Amino acid sequence: MRRRFAGAAEAVAPDEVQVAIDSIVALMRGEARDLCEIVLDMDGVQPFNRRVYEIARTIPPGSTLSYGDVAKRLGEPRAAREVGQALGNNPFAPIVPCHRVLAGDGTMHGFSAPGGVATKLRLLTIEGWRSGEPTLFDVTTG
Repeated sequence: MRRRFAGAAEAVAPDEVQVAIDSIVALMRGEARDLCEIVLDMDGVQPFNRRVYEIARTIPPGSTLSYGDVAKRLGEPRAAREVGQALGNNPFAPIVPCHRVLAGDGTMHGFSAPGGVATKLRLLTIEGWRSGEPTLFDVTTG
């Protein structure tokens, strides 16, 4: 940060920034949080990527879309690969929830955050996502 903003000085975060920090920290601790209210400065973000990020932010916690679904919502149904590239370059994770976008068959592939797919799965689990695969907790007795 000092290289990029040489004249910057450490200061107390404004209230809205502190709320964002607290919400992100709580999510990382395992508390379900929806970060969609955090305001982002997307100046300098390519228009296509901006549109992808805006759509990703509409995916509710605990839900997922495929890359193809996002492409269709963009009005560009053949752009699933480009959607994946945009999400792979997401500078706002987890505020732009790229972890909520999966392959068309529901599987999780590469995830650019530290921890890779394990991190993606952990974030989805915190949010209450269910893969559709039955678990031990889905067994009913009769």
